[in-house]
Amino acid sequence: MSDSLEAEATRRAAAMYAEDLASRSLGIEITGIAPGRADARMRIAATMVNGHHIAHGGYIFLLADTAFAFACNTYGAAVARSADIVFVESAREADELVAEARERTRFGRNGVYDVTVRRVDGAVVAEFRGYSRELRPPAE
Repeated sequence: MSDSLEAEATRRAAAMYAEDLASRSLGIEITGIAPGRADARMRIAATMVNGHHIAHGGYIFLLADTAFAFACNTYGAAVARSADIVFVESAREADELVAEARERTRFGRNGVYDVTVRRVDGAVVAEFRGYSRELRPPAE
């Protein structure tokens, strides 16, 4: 992969993160970026735990969706068309989670991305699949 593609992906991610108040306010960090790839990390806070004393699935989805968003935006502005998630194992307060988003395919302005969310001990917490659509550049 060329250095210019890597540099462009990194530049896009930095600009996107600067504007992403939702991710930043939840303590999500982008820990890796490359064209079609992104890694994100988040610690489960007490405010993210539900009545069963496990991490609320919405926060796990949000972490996976964040990694997906950063991966598909490495090429240009893109949005989610749809996404689904399978919860594999619970996470608990203070668990640190890592989401690894990987491009599976791109066709036209569409993309398919898989995201695995793991605890730092390696246990898989969730599997997420996201479908992206690149936005058309604004007319000049």
